[in-house]
Amino acid sequence: MRHFFSQRLIWLALLLSLGIGALVARTLWTMRQDEWNFAARTNSNLANALSQSLGSTFNTMDIALLDVVSKLEQPGVMALPPQMRRSVLFDPLMRAAGTINVNILNRQGDIVLGSGSPQRTANYADRDYFKALITGEHSGVFIGEPVLGRVTHTWLLPVARSYRGADGQVAGVVVGSLRLSYLNDLFKPLDLGPDSGVTLFLREGIVVSRYPYRDDDVGKSLAGAPTVLRIMTERAGQFVGVAALDGVERFYSFRHLDNYPLVVNVAQSTDAILAHWRSNVVQLGLFALVLMASCVGLAILFTRELAQRQQVASRLQEAQHYLRTILDNLPSTISYWDKAQRNRFINRTSLDLYGRPPGDLEGQTAAEVLGPEDYAVVKPYVLQALQGRPQLFERTVTDASGAVRHTHISYTPDRDEATGEVHGIFAQMTDITERKRMEEELFREKERMRLTLQSIGDAVICTDAEGRVTYINPVAQHMTGWQAFDAAGHDVDEVAPLYLQSGARAQPSPLRQALEQQATFGPTRGVVLRRKDGQRFEVEESASPIIDRHHQLTGAVMVLHDVTETMAMAERMAHLAQYDPLTDLPNRVLLQDRARHALAQARRDGKGLAVMYLDLDGFKQINDTHGHDVGDQLLVEFARRLLGAMRESDTVCRQGGDEFVVLLPGLAGDEQARVVAHKVLEVCQAPFALEGLTLRVGMSAGLALYPQHGSSYDDLSRCADAAMYAAKRSGRMQVRRYAGPTAEPEILAPLQAHDTAAAREG
Repeated sequence: MRHFFSQRLIWLALLLSLGIGALVARTLWTMRQDEWNFAARTNSNLANALSQSLGSTFNTMDIALLDVVSKLEQPGVMALPPQMRRSVLFDPLMRAAGTINVNILNRQGDIVLGSGSPQRTANYADRDYFKALITGEHSGVFIGEPVLGRVTHTWLLPVARSYRGADGQVAGVVVGSLRLSYLNDLFKPLDLGPDSGVTLFLREGIVVSRYPYRDDDVGKSLAGAPTVLRIMTERAGQFVGVAALDGVERFYSFRHLDNYPLVVNVAQSTDAILAHWRSNVVQLGLFALVLMASCVGLAILFTRELAQRQQVASRLQEAQHYLRTILDNLPSTISYWDKAQRNRFINRTSLDLYGRPPGDLEGQTAAEVLGPEDYAVVKPYVLQALQGRPQLFERTVTDASGAVRHTHISYTPDRDEATGEVHGIFAQMTDITERKRMEEELFREKERMRLTLQSIGDAVICTDAEGRVTYINPVAQHMTGWQAFDAAGHDVDEVAPLYLQSGARAQPSPLRQALEQQATFGPTRGVVLRRKDGQRFEVEESASPIIDRHHQLTGAVMVLHDVTETMAMAERMAHLAQYDPLTDLPNRVLLQDRARHALAQARRDGKGLAVMYLDLDGFKQINDTHGHDVGDQLLVEFARRLLGAMRESDTVCRQGGDEFVVLLPGLAGDEQARVVAHKVLEVCQAPFALEGLTLRVGMSAGLALYPQHGSSYDDLSRCADAAMYAAKRSGRMQVRRYAGPTAEPEILAPLQAHDTAAAREG
């Protein structure tokens, strides 16, 4: 009976042992799964939280860089005094977390301006971000490979953007440097166990930061490693793999940052994850053996199991603490509200916003937290979000200190993926006060620009990318005959038709060329603008395209400067420079120019040429007796007669006073010279009727021939002048031809009887 009982006990013990063994095995497996699931959830949440935090940091830096770029592309900023220019460009940048310095580089990579003090000189043309942005291979924000600072000797992560000059081309690069120690400080609160840590990669597989490891791995490329290949090919995920750097097997949880070429990877060694579980295996195994030998061990095993469960709960609380710490340090207000609109979570920003800590707000309704008036404003958005529709809107709030804040609010439904039921909403409130301030400044700047365009003296016409008018200033309204509201939407060639001086239409118009080629044209003169009523304006035109910060063509602007009076004045001045103001005959300058051309033509053609000097006889007596006005009229009438007696190819010039010069191209010999001499003398045959007076005047002239008397105009002038004075000495009213330096000039047109009388009267 005892044996049977003992066998029963043995069997019972065996069964109990098997049951305990099975129970222990099941328990160990469950614990292992719990460890993995806990690690998976914790690391996934950690990777997500880190990616959001880093994304916010880089967004802040990018906004700061965009601020610098927009100001650099404004005309006049670089011309400001140094201190004011540094204040305008860099003051907002000083609030960017982790930024050690911001430098502005020119097209050669040299530092032209920096936020640091004192200013230093360096060249960064060898940097990857500079090469990518300056050549146009990359647009927008560019995150370069980590570099060791040449001055600070610390590891930095460059974040850069290009800026453009007045010609619309890339003029340089604005680069900010993020200290990698800032990332290490961000990762420092994390405790993932031995051989575990957080790694930040560039998407090319280059290590940016590894914490808590040393900086020896910064900048290394792990692009070929299997684990890195998987991380690079997926947006987010988890897997187990062996690290290429140290060969340690780890559990990887990674996530790519939105809008940036960076990947956050939380790597926890499998030994760290299963350390406690393996300890439990040994312990529970020993206790299981004891339990199989004695039922006393069952109580001990139960006690230890409960202790392990409590340890897991403690670790879960610790992970929640880490997550809470991260959320509390985000720059936005993050909260969760259930279906009853009761608060279940809010980060530490509630102190600044509502003046109450997060613990005081848990369990309170939205109406109780916000107050009746503010809740009435957001209630429609809350109800829409609880129906499963995400909400985005902006509103102005007053925080606990009384400061007015402009905020951007998003409500995201917490939807059950299986049933589609909404359990609550995630709320995020971001302070955009600074952005609103910048928008107001931009509006004021646009208003100043509008007033400037209305005040300048040139016509300004703006169009869209299709060449349709969007704006014309008052000067343009006057010159085109179009009112601004009538011109809007019309083709620019219809509103401001441009023609060449010949009357042909300017094709294509400069503004069309600026739109098609996205380049600046002009300024160019020689263009005529015709107003609607037919009035003509000679204008100097120029046109430039309008390119936005995304390098997209948005329109063009054309400036028309009225040069009608300037061109007319230039023509008058050009005429006065070459013509005598009294007789409108060519002056000495134009005569010499025509003489050079005539001599050159005579040499080529082998023909002759003559220069004749004329001087009025008795003009001084008339001028002294009847006054200068009568004398001037006499000179004008004599010039008209003399011009009428000459050929079209001849040039009649007033040399000065009562002295004239005639250039006679193509004059072959003595016979033609005598014909010309008689024509010249006949000019003075008829008396001059001036202001009721009948006046007579005589004339003496001298002629020299090419090539007989000289090969240059100066030689011919001296010879003709000598012949003219010989005519005066010999009785006047005659034309003599030069005969050589020793001979008396020959008479071409001898004195007649009535000529002699006229000469005597003179």
